Amino acid sequence: MIALALPVTGFLNPGRLLLLAIIPLLIIAYVLLLRRKTRAGIRFTNTSVLAMVLPKQSQWLRHVTVALALLSLVTLIGAWARPNGEDKVPRERATVVLVIDVSQSMAATDVAPTRLDAAKTAAKAFVSSLPTQYNVALVSLSGNPSVRVPPITDRAALNRAIDALTLQDSTAIGDSIKTALAALDQAPKGNDSSPAPGIIVMLSDGANTAGQAPLQEAQDAAKRNVPIYTIAYGTDNGYVDLDGKRDRVPPDPATLQAISKATKGESYSADNVSQLKNAYTSIKSEVGYEKKVKEITATAAGVGLIFALLAAVGALILGARWA
Repeated sequence: MIALALPVTGFLNPGRLLLLAIIPLLIIAYVLLLRRKTRAGIRFTNTSVLAMVLPKQSQWLRHVTVALALLSLVTLIGAWARPNGEDKVPRERATVVLVIDVSQSMAATDVAPTRLDAAKTAAKAFVSSLPTQYNVALVSLSGNPSVRVPPITDRAALNRAIDALTLQDSTAIGDSIKTALAALDQAPKGNDSSPAPGIIVMLSDGANTAGQAPLQEAQDAAKRNVPIYTIAYGTDNGYVDLDGKRDRVPPDPATLQAISKATKGESYSADNVSQLKNAYTSIKSEVGYEKKVKEITATAAGVGLIFALLAAVGALILGARWA
């Protein structure tokens, strides 16, 4: 079918695909003709005389030519049914909520100079790379998450707010998702009074230790069609010294992956600055574009034409051998 050659998501006139029913009939007819020719050839007992009368024909070329002709017919029927495909186009507007973990584990130095300092630098670079018309909000992830900056386009104000982030106790991932959704509600509406697409980008280095269950809040995000992109940050060797006690603070990628999967986002892991930058770059390429349906009839017809031309070349070669 045409979907084998093109990324087809649907057809505007699917009823026209009923014509594809003739393809199996043509294949059966071709096979029957081959068998008839084989039986006719058996009648000639002197094969050397037959070889002198008829030139030797390439069996594989004949089969390939027929296959190309059938592929051309399939593709052109698909084109007649007006197929749809997907195209990635730049988003005209969006609201991105950046959620940064500020729990005590972010003081770990396994990512120099500290996890939090490196995260701030990478977050500011990510914000500056977003289209200027995007509104961006900032939420601090801790035991008591809060909206540090509502959705705005002022990148300088966002950078100041990111620099001002300080360590706090606990990690309430679920509550942070709820807070991020509340931040999205503060985003300005468009000229048509409709909200811009909302996206949450969450960086966390630890497991949930307080508040609502993360997956429960992720389901609320999914109901609102808000994807959550997560970054599991830090290494398994990370540690912090608190109250005279050394605690290991490895990241919890499983929880963050489950959140992203539930909301149709993407999850990433970063255990150094370079990987963190790469994660933000990948996220930027995802949130900066949206998929739109477009008709690809012309492309499908072009593919069918290529198959037809190749079949014609094969037919000419076979015909020349009979001349």
